[in-house]
Amino acid sequence: MGILSGKKALIVGVASKHSIAYGIAESFAREGAEMAFTYQNEKLQSRVEKFAAQWGSELTFPCDVASDEQIDQVFEELGKHWDNIDIIIHAVGYAPAHELDGNYVDVTTREGFRTAHDISSYSFVALAKGARKMMHEGSSLLTLSYLGAERVLQNYNVMGLAKASLEANVRYMAASLGKEGIRVNGISAGPIKTLAASGIKSFRRMLSENARQAPLRRNVTTEEVGNAAAFLSSDMASGITGEILYVDGGFNITGMAEMEV
Repeated sequence: MGILSGKKALIVGVASKHSIAYGIAESFAREGAEMAFTYQNEKLQSRVEKFAAQWGSELTFPCDVASDEQIDQVFEELGKHWDNIDIIIHAVGYAPAHELDGNYVDVTTREGFRTAHDISSYSFVALAKGARKMMHEGSSLLTLSYLGAERVLQNYNVMGLAKASLEANVRYMAASLGKEGIRVNGISAGPIKTLAASGIKSFRRMLSENARQAPLRRNVTTEEVGNAAAFLSSDMASGITGEILYVDGGFNITGMAEMEV
């Protein structure tokens, strides 16, 4: 039996085989979780349905996280299949591509700022609000962040602010839901070549620099992030809430790369 046997998990954000959410779903399937999935639009519907089928699930629902109505509809429909929900994975982030290239002050707009925070941060608490009636003592919510939340990374720009908001969201949600026995955590993953990351200019350089400077001297995989997510979502992490766990090969602890002597 896996550490998630008997757990019911909703995964929001699977977009491709290279997405972190895909790696999480793989780990969840291995550890025995029963899963449901959302897809953003009709373009992604068939892809997500195929992914769900390979993990033994027929539960897929449309959900644009910018719409409270669609979020509410997801849980209304999910409630017809499940009596409760144990885990919610929030793997969603977005900012207009033109704001992820160039000098931060020059390229940031009011609309882009609003959009980045709405999709990347507010949607996490929106999912919690929508799922409130199905969650119970022992339920867990987990989101995905990045080091740009606390350090300046070239071209990450407004997404850095949105991720900082998301990490604060983790803490405030943990405090708000803790009295109900519901845990809220985040994973700050190292750079991984995903569809979302491809919108960041010079992302390949970020990958190479991370691998060069991280103590493990390599980048992490979606499988490694998935394994960490499985742990944080399991009863083995029952005493952990409000935390951001770094899965980045140790890059976040470094101040300067080692120099050849």
